[in-house]
Amino acid sequence: MTAEAALSAREYEILLDAAETYREVLVVRCCGEVGLRPAELAVLTVGNVEQVRIDPPRYVVRVPPTGDHTAHTDSTQHRTAYLPTDVEQEIRRYARSNDLSADDHLLDVTPRRLQMLVAEVATRAADRFDRPALADVSSSDLRQYFARRSLVDHDINPRAVKAAGGWQSFEALESYLPEPSDTALVDAFETVERPSTPRVAGASGSGRTGRPMSDDSVVRLLLAASDRYALVRLDEEGYVERWNRSAAALLGYRAGEIVGTHVSAFYTEKAVDDGVPEQTLSTALEEAGTEQEGWRVHSDGSRFRATEVISPLRDDRGRHDGYAVFVRDSSAQHEVLESVRAERDELRRAVAVGERYRAVTAALLEASDHEAAEAMVCDSLVAGEAYAFSWIDRTTGTDREGRRTTSGERDGSEVDAATIERLVPAEWRAGEQEGMDDSSTYESGSESETESGVAITTVTDKQHGNELALASVPLIYGDTTYGRLGVATTRPDAFAADEKRWLATAGRQIGYAITAVRRRNLLLSDRVVELDVRCQDASSFFVAASQQLGCRFELDSLVPISESTQLYYLRLEDAPPAEVFDLAADDPGIDDCRLLETDPDGWRIEVVVEGSSPARTLTEYGLTVLEAVTEAGVTTITAEAAAELNLRTVLEGLRSTFPSSTLLGKRETERTVQTAREFRDGLEERLTERQVTALRAAYFGGYYDWPRESTAEEVADAMGISSPTLHNHLRKGQHELLRTFFDVPSEGQSRESVSDERTSGD
Repeated sequence: MTAEAALSAREYEILLDAAETYREVLVVRCCGEVGLRPAELAVLTVGNVEQVRIDPPRYVVRVPPTGDHTAHTDSTQHRTAYLPTDVEQEIRRYARSNDLSADDHLLDVTPRRLQMLVAEVATRAADRFDRPALADVSSSDLRQYFARRSLVDHDINPRAVKAAGGWQSFEALESYLPEPSDTALVDAFETVERPSTPRVAGASGSGRTGRPMSDDSVVRLLLAASDRYALVRLDEEGYVERWNRSAAALLGYRAGEIVGTHVSAFYTEKAVDDGVPEQTLSTALEEAGTEQEGWRVHSDGSRFRATEVISPLRDDRGRHDGYAVFVRDSSAQHEVLESVRAERDELRRAVAVGERYRAVTAALLEASDHEAAEAMVCDSLVAGEAYAFSWIDRTTGTDREGRRTTSGERDGSEVDAATIERLVPAEWRAGEQEGMDDSSTYESGSESETESGVAITTVTDKQHGNELALASVPLIYGDTTYGRLGVATTRPDAFAADEKRWLATAGRQIGYAITAVRRRNLLLSDRVVELDVRCQDASSFFVAASQQLGCRFELDSLVPISESTQLYYLRLEDAPPAEVFDLAADDPGIDDCRLLETDPDGWRIEVVVEGSSPARTLTEYGLTVLEAVTEAGVTTITAEAAAELNLRTVLEGLRSTFPSSTLLGKRETERTVQTAREFRDGLEERLTERQVTALRAAYFGGYYDWPRESTAEEVADAMGISSPTLHNHLRKGQHELLRTFFDVPSEGQSRESVSDERTSGD
């Protein structure tokens, strides 16, 4: 473009509007507002930008030499160009977004590419804004725009313009203009930053001029560095007297809106109602300053967390002259602190819950009977802060109001059965999640899905107006449910996934413990109760099979394999095993069947039971099954229990699974303790002399050790018999030994006679 057609300010703005990328804007501004050539831009690094004044901040750019002797009198030295503050911010922002270090080139392209970039922007501006003349704008035209704007619009010293733009001379002006120093250069361009204020003259020469930075200037610089700090002056009554940019940036008010307003405008409504602003000012005056943390309010009503320091001001005579208020936005730190506190509280609650369940485990190890186990569990759960109260409903079968154990306090009194009935819906206590009716004593809340048998709900006690979270879990062992354990808490975050898993585990632990206690008491009891039970429930496989096939089953032995699996060894009569096995194949509770032995009177079979059966249910309640016979659709079981066992609970538990079950009778007997000597004497009566000799020789010869110290051949040689003969003696001797240990009648001896021998007091 010609000098007559130089760029106007409006055309320059159009060029900037036509730039489509951050890089294009930066190139146009560096040429048009800094006066840099494309060759200089191509070698410019981020580190060439330098701050030469702090308050207010001012910048220059040290332009590296380019080898172009027309550009400077000494092309081997850096020259200094003035860098407007907003252009410096653009450069810093561009460097951060492109992750540039101080040594990286700002624009890592060739000078030719930068010239083409300016031409592309100019062509785009001409087309887009219908300014055909702009199509010819080049980087040289932008430098001319820089010179004209500096000399004419801002009346900048030509010497400063010459130095900033890197021109060799201004002909006639050259001899009259001294080389400006950095300070003179910056002072000369003050009108660029503040065009409405007079330019501040500085001394020429190489030395720096100006006053040292004052403390007030340092404070202003620090406040300007962030929008999270504010400094406000109040009068002696607490009304805003002075307002600055830092306060406007933080609190959002313009000076005209807030000056003359009381400081309470920055406080929450609740704080104002409580008189906090006046109390704070009074404290600051009495104690020569105060520091507080709390919620403050922006102009739009939003809250933020603030640290506030208030210091009273004094005049020359020491009289109170207002307050200086320093406000710091500490929202980020407050959020971090609250997050840490929440995590800490969550961990504390988790530890409290974990401690309760560890206490439950310890209590179960010390329980001596069923009732003691229930009471100790409830007491352990409420001993800490995790739960308000706890209960166990031993409700089985049709007995919905069975025995209940409770523990805990509510409203200063112990929780009893009436409290549970008032607060907890009956249907929910029984483990039913439907049909919960509202009443005058509770309101049922939202219920979550059950997980591992754990039922969760919330209730509102209308009598006291508070909300409780409730959880309930069955106490189970195998297929037997002894009742349900319930806990209540006021914790708002109660019964998360981990806690529900712990609760489900506790339910199983309690079920195991109750079973173990009952079995232990049976083993240690001197007095036992034998009871005869009849079951006609077709859900039992043996009942259904005996009725359908007209066969008879007699139990030889019941061997528990796992919590849910038992081996039944039975004598089968009046129906071939194949027919029984065909029925068993269609029964989901029978896992496998096997024929063991055939004799003239019937068969011995093995049945693997994976489901419920009357005999298994009785064993889970701690009874020992002595005899079980099934024929014509009826199973008659004789079982042995400890004398102190609650038979009603056992029978209700049996009927909950097999409703068609009845008690035929019971009798209490003394248990005779057999000494070790009596056991050996009874065993020797069953063993032949050669069997005893073979067993002793094999045992003391190390045949049963591992690894074996003697082989069967070596033991046989020592006895002077053959190896097959030794094996025959050992097998028969071991058979009789195990028969005696398991209390199985020998051939020709009925179970009734063995039972009489075991229970007789003679």
